[in-house]
Amino acid sequence: MRMTAPLRWALLLALALAMPMLARAQDAVQLGIQTWTLRNLNFDQVVEFAVKHGIKNLQLIGNHLNPEAPAEELMKKKAILEKNGLHAYTFGVAGTSLEKEKNRKLFEFAKMFGMKLIIVEPGDFKILDNLEELVKEYDIRIAIHNHGIRSTYGNPATVKNLLKHRDSRMGVCLDAGWITAAGFDAVKVFRDYQGRVFDVHLKDKEVKPALGETISVDAHIGKGNANLSGLIEELRKTKWNGVMAIETDSQQYALNPSEFVTGAADWFRAHSK
Repeated sequence: MRMTAPLRWALLLALALAMPMLARAQDAVQLGIQTWTLRNLNFDQVVEFAVKHGIKNLQLIGNHLNPEAPAEELMKKKAILEKNGLHAYTFGVAGTSLEKEKNRKLFEFAKMFGMKLIIVEPGDFKILDNLEELVKEYDIRIAIHNHGIRSTYGNPATVKNLLKHRDSRMGVCLDAGWITAAGFDAVKVFRDYQGRVFDVHLKDKEVKPALGETISVDAHIGKGNANLSGLIEELRKTKWNGVMAIETDSQQYALNPSEFVTGAADWFRAHSK
């Protein structure tokens, strides 16, 4: 069937009108969920929860998707995710090994699901050597996750030094809650990483003085001390197009994740316009 000139012009016009919208979509910060938030649910319940709450980007934990599971089980879960319009965009925090071939299994698992990112927190800095080799081989990025200031990667300066001479596909999963608990401003930390932030955990913490030190407890998103409004503004300004994955460490919130996630999603949508 030959395309008539009017039809051809109509298609070209439609494409031209669609291009700005596509560009905006590619530049937009995306919403996701770290399924640690849903740790009291099984895989099928996680799928149902995500569909109900309109969250398509999943950062899955081992409780819900085990890299060591038989291929048949993994393919079945992949089919369920796809059927429900869900995207398993990454996995973590993934365990890693000093043995390269053990880590290869993790990259093969990511490849199977079409993941272009793996969240890690290696227990030994030497592990970064074989991870870098695998990053180059598979063209799959890794992002180092941070916990509190006393943890291995709690100080951003440590992570920057570890990454500065590494492949550019090795970066950071910025946990905004833990960065705040460690005494840093999330916006400044994001800027200082100079393009190395590949993923963000949308978490808030209230930081309180206690016996000459500080303690932190999880708060509903936007209700704690994390500079989340400034962070999402910075992400938008720099056209960062990764995922902000809703997460909580609070067992109380995890027992009723619907209330917590609804509030977090509402906050995100209000601040990402």
